[in-house]
Amino acid sequence: MKAIKVIKTANAMDTLSSKPASAGQQKVQDLYRQLLQQWNAKSAKGFSNLFHEQGWAVGFDGSELKGREGIFEELSRVFNDHRTGTYVGMVKEVRFPNADTALLHAVAGMIPAGENYINPSLNAIQTLVASNIKNEWRIELFQNTPAQFHGRPELAIALTAELAALI
Repeated sequence: MKAIKVIKTANAMDTLSSKPASAGQQKVQDLYRQLLQQWNAKSAKGFSNLFHEQGWAVGFDGSELKGREGIFEELSRVFNDHRTGTYVGMVKEVRFPNADTALLHAVAGMIPAGENYINPSLNAIQTLVASNIKNEWRIELFQNTPAQFHGRPELAIALTAELAALI
């Protein structure tokens, strides 16, 4: 599957794709796009509502947020206490182990608050597991892992360039 781009625009995040996605792939890509939009809007409620009631999120720093309410509480604190950056992301793959489970692999960069460029030290590999319950896709697990590429600086440079092309 060809990568889709989630790009920062003046007022919103848009999804572009050069290859048509299946209806299921599009729904899961939209779920990921909404997740980044809610983060960028600093909406703890909007972000957490995308999760299954028992969903988990693993933050960039390794924090484990369990359950929709736990995700909401922690992100409310983060958004109130910190100037968070803006995500720029690209979906690399969406696949379905079965009809009601999706695995999404993405890469993301962050533009720090008050800046206009992606900070390479904040690049991440993101994994999202979603389930389709009663025809509604919800996030079961979202993991945000630092893309450090120890000993392979060329990979960090390439990822930053790929993400910077989206803004």
